[in-house]
Amino acid sequence: PGLRRTRPPKGVKREMGIQEKIKEIEAEMARTQKNKATKGVKREMGIQEKIKEIEAEMARTQKNKATNYHLGRLKGKLALLRSQLITESKTGGGKAGEGFDVARSGDARVSMIGFPSVGKSTLLSTLTNTKSTAAAYEFTTLTCIPGVIDYNNSKIQLLDLPGIIEGAAKGKGRGKQVIAVARTSDLILMVVEAAKAELQMRLLTKELEDVGIRINQRPPDITYVVKKTGGFKFNSTVPLTHCDEKLCKDICALQKIHNAEVLFRGDYTVDQFIDVVQGNRKYMRCLYVINKVDTITMGEMDRLARLNDTVVISAHWKLNLDFLLEKLWVYLDCVRLYTKPRGKRPDFSEPVVLPRGTTILDVCNRIHRDFAKRFKTANVWGTSAKHVPQSVGIKHTLQDEDVVQLMTKPGK
Repeated sequence: PGLRRTRPPKGVKREMGIQEKIKEIEAEMARTQKNKATKGVKREMGIQEKIKEIEAEMARTQKNKATNYHLGRLKGKLALLRSQLITESKTGGGKAGEGFDVARSGDARVSMIGFPSVGKSTLLSTLTNTKSTAAAYEFTTLTCIPGVIDYNNSKIQLLDLPGIIEGAAKGKGRGKQVIAVARTSDLILMVVEAAKAELQMRLLTKELEDVGIRINQRPPDITYVVKKTGGFKFNSTVPLTHCDEKLCKDICALQKIHNAEVLFRGDYTVDQFIDVVQGNRKYMRCLYVINKVDTITMGEMDRLARLNDTVVISAHWKLNLDFLLEKLWVYLDCVRLYTKPRGKRPDFSEPVVLPRGTTILDVCNRIHRDFAKRFKTANVWGTSAKHVPQSVGIKHTLQDEDVVQLMTKPGK
């Protein structure tokens, strides 16, 4: 009592009100950025939860003729969710992992994948002149380490990728980055430990299949054409035991496709038809390299060596590495072509290495981009020629160790 209540001046009161509004706007902006950052994570977690639910339902469902249609629909939903997950991870705007961007070099690229501490780094150091750190603990290699194998006068780029763990397809342990590099290769070397060979082979194969890589499989001979009108048309040239028209129509409807033509030229499964509908599958050759065979018995090693697409080795003791290189060259399925300048001998020191089925057009494009435009004719010596030499056109298919002499029109 007796004291007068003083009010702050008008300017001070106005300044305090502006500062409070600024703080409110900054807090709202922070909340908005947080919501944007977590939106993609929440969506991805929601997709993964749906995938787990469908996988659990498939595990509970008994497999028989009565449940084939239900399982087929579940597989279609599962493929759609996985494709969404892969697409969102690609377009998420994240930066590529450090050390994973390796420039392609040489005539072919081979990627080694496997679980930690199976001997990938030791194998790289043994086959190439590159020294990759090898130790008795897991995750010794944390980046992609390239090396070059000189074999049959060709240079093969060998990549030592970090070890992946179970769940790599979902992003665990930088698994997506490792598998993305393997996807750009011409051949996959799946290195496994001899004591756990079959278990590791099965787990790694599943991880690759979850991201759309099909190893040691041929693309199914199914014609699938999306139309604007006309409805769904289905036909087959052989009796089908795994699919029918109703199931294929429902799978297309899950992809929001209601007008299409489907023609089966073989008795393919529901999974193979889903691969054709998705259209983003990668079919690759894979060689299973069973390392550390010196830790198992001779009988077990003999059994593993008789499995399909396998090679048994010991990188530490350098056992059976020559056979590994021979098998690697066979699985790459390349041809060596030697060029012959006019009036000179063929150059057998540096062949042009290309995939099997290569034509003269591919050779022209490899040597110089203008050669295809100025091409006149070519002389070929080798197994692809009917007589020596044979004058051929630009669509002639070449065989291994053919000698090619290109004739071009004079440039302007």
